[in-house]
Amino acid sequence: MRMKPLFTFYKILLVAVLCGILFTSQAADTLHVEGGKISGTTSADGRISIYKGIPFAAPPVGDLRWKAPQPVKKWNGVRACNQFGPSPMQGDPVPFSMWSAEFLIPKRPISEDCLYLNVWSEKSEKTVRKPVLVWIYGGGFVSGGAGCPIYDGEATARKGVVFVSINYRVGAFGFFAHPELTKESGRNTAGNYGLMDQIAALEWVKKNIAQFGGDPGNVTIAGQSAGSMSVNCLVVSPLAKGLFNKAIAESGAGFGRSYPSLKEAEEAGHQAGEKLNATSLAALRKLPAEDILKNITTYRGPIIDGFVLPDAISAIYQAGKQNPVILLTGWNQNENAVAKPKSAADFQTQYNRQYGTAAQTFFQYYPAQNDEQAAHSQNELARDATYGLQNYSWAMAQSRQGKGSYLYRFTRRLPATGIYANYGAFHTGEVAYAYDNLRFIDRSLRPLDAVDDQISRVMSAYWVNFVKTGNPNGPGLPEWPAFNPNTPQMILLGDEIKAGPLTEQPALDFLIEQAGKR
Repeated sequence: MRMKPLFTFYKILLVAVLCGILFTSQAADTLHVEGGKISGTTSADGRISIYKGIPFAAPPVGDLRWKAPQPVKKWNGVRACNQFGPSPMQGDPVPFSMWSAEFLIPKRPISEDCLYLNVWSEKSEKTVRKPVLVWIYGGGFVSGGAGCPIYDGEATARKGVVFVSINYRVGAFGFFAHPELTKESGRNTAGNYGLMDQIAALEWVKKNIAQFGGDPGNVTIAGQSAGSMSVNCLVVSPLAKGLFNKAIAESGAGFGRSYPSLKEAEEAGHQAGEKLNATSLAALRKLPAEDILKNITTYRGPIIDGFVLPDAISAIYQAGKQNPVILLTGWNQNENAVAKPKSAADFQTQYNRQYGTAAQTFFQYYPAQNDEQAAHSQNELARDATYGLQNYSWAMAQSRQGKGSYLYRFTRRLPATGIYANYGAFHTGEVAYAYDNLRFIDRSLRPLDAVDDQISRVMSAYWVNFVKTGNPNGPGLPEWPAFNPNTPQMILLGDEIKAGPLTEQPALDFLIEQAGKR
């Protein structure tokens, strides 16, 4: 008789466990998208539908290597989209510098067959379509993928946004040019296949996102680093016209950068082929992907090809030919830290030689009276001359044409241990905050606290509000003023969140002026 209560207890426990298993492995609705039917999964509470590894183009392999993305191949039955597709072809992900594992792609799979995207969407019976955010990863155009933990879309989807993350070809697979490719294209162009992948994904979103509850007329493209530079390229590309109406650009843009011409990129590709004894396009396409990865190390990134990018980004803006967007952009306090700064004497010698009579003004912004001060100035200069200059120039270009923009500075020095304590508000550090993904941060390396949680709540609210309305402001949030070049204000995202002046504006204007004289 005593065994019966115990038996009943275990029976109840077993039922509970089984129910839990069923609950956490629910299938999302079967949907019909371009190519066929797909199924997905849901979040643990069943509230968010998740579809991973949806193909948006044909695999760019074999004869499709270095071609514009082709229509997706149709499939029969229901395709299970329950795990990320392969990351683009690149080297193995190994933690380095400030980037620990949660900032990197999964170790496997990695493949040329990589043109897949992922969708997170809140289940809802409402007929009102939700705004859409399309995330484009960074990685210097040579690495990265949508499967990084900090790019997870569930938290953003819970706030009423359909979150899409996409893959695109990187490195020599995404940005290789060659005279035969130009001839083959029929458009007198080559390279920029990675950008064309992004455009193909956006076209897929426009055609299919309503199936997930998304509004194809309210799409925001967002990216960080090379992803932010990609966003800038898409904003000026005539091929992306009508595919989005807002842009989020974190730490990167094409202003102040000199992308190579098609002729320059073709010559680099021709030389790479000769070194590999593959003097024809057919021979290059037959090479194993590993050989391409290892041996083609010429310029790998956007080129001014006359098709995807008709001209330099600044020139397109000056002509007013960019696609209309509202812009949210900014950079981090400790971007691009200098590992081994020069002595004060060497720093002074370098910039006296570079700027001549203007060096006196330069050293007002970046003083070097002693080695310690010079080291600090070199870090400030490294940040300003790269990300600050780029994103500030973009905000200025928007403002000159009466287009709305909002500028931020992420200043939170992430709590960290060991070598990670050296990096402060580092490049990419803001991403997990902006998309409410601090749960993926390795707390043994970065012991985040309540301050970080609060920053993430506010930042993610700003980002979501912008995606929904084009304005980051909302109830209970510190006021974020629109960018005005005459009295430039930005939101400072750190231990205290508040609006403040862009104190570096004179230094940035100086750098821009000097760059124009070269």
